[in-house]
Order: sequence, then C-alpha cells, then structure tokens
Amino acid sequence: MINYREIFEQGMDYQTYRALVDQLLLEGKATGDVAYDLHYTKMNVQRMNRVDKTISLNDELVSVIGHLEKNYKFLVITEGWCGDAAQIVPMFNKIATASLGKIDLKFVLRDKNLPLIDAHLTNGGRAIPILIVLNESADQVLATWGPRPQILQELLKEWRKESTEMPILAEKLHGWYAKDKTQTTQAGLIAVLKGLES
Repeated sequence: MINYREIFEQGMDYQTYRALVDQLLLEGKATGDVAYDLHYTKMNVQRMNRVDKTISLNDELVSVIGHLEKNYKFLVITEGWCGDAAQIVPMFNKIATASLGKIDLKFVLRDKNLPLIDAHLTNGGRAIPILIVLNESADQVLATWGPRPQILQELLKEWRKESTEMPILAEKLHGWYAKDKTQTTQAGLIAVLKGLES
C-alpha cells in the first residue's frame, strides 16, 4: 500500500528539485545512474530554463485555476535526465504558482520511488513525468496525468516504428514540443483540473 501523504511530505519543491539537478551536474552527475543521463540532463537544464522563461498560461487555464474551490496536492514523479519532464515540469510549477496556494506542488525522483512509479505505469513502462493529483490531506488519488500529451504519445508510437534510435526520437519529440509551445499540455491539464470539481 502506497503512503501518498508520506511520499508527498518527503518530496521537493520546484526550486529544490532544480537546484538538485544543477548541483549534480556541477559534480558531473545526474539524478539517474546511467552514463548517458549526464548528456541528456545538460540539455534538459537548458530546456527547463527556456520553458521557465517563455511559458505563458492560456486564458482558459488561468480561469480554471482561478475557479478552483478546493485545495490540492500535486505530486510529480520525474528525473533530471527525462526529456518530456524538461518540457512539462516547469508547467506544473507555473500552475501551482498561479493557484495562489490552492495547489501544493512536490517532486520525487522515479528511481528512488519504484513502488510509486510501478503503481502508475504507462503501457507497462516507467514513463515520466507523472502527475498525481491528491486531495488536500494527500491520502487520496483524485487524478493522474502523463507522461506526455496523448497526441504525442500516439505520434511516438508511430515514430518508433520508423526508428528506435534515441537521438532520432528525441529530435522529433523536442521538435514537436517547440512547435506546440505547451498548448496541448495545457489543454490536457485543463481537462484534469476541470474534472476535479465537476
């Protein structure tokens, strides 16, 4: 049985998560244990910095956040080396900030929380980031979202038929995110937030 409240309480806020990724990079390390993680983490720090600076919540999402009546806990499973996380994690922070205290946001690392990710697999895999929306007391899962927008999940399935080489897939994936400018991700999160109080 997963103790979501305990995991949430042990989680990191956004600034702590970002500082951890940055500090590990300075030490020549990544949040994961694999050598290639360092290469991806370097690029992802740049991506997160860019998304942090350029992200703008659309009017509908701002409105939905502004009309939340209850308080929620956002628990995000992530890793610094994950490309999808680099594109999406800043969005969770922007939403929590815009909620003016309605949403409390914490991050945990996937590979240090395997029972948690194994309870939230995507097609049998430990894909991240995963957003777990909890009630205010963090003892009930109300919704989940991730690891990426559904349309991109389908595209990735098609791209994998053409090539399984990670650099090729990563280029297509990040190209899609760059063109989309977070709008599809925002639409998915609007649907999650609307579902919480409907």
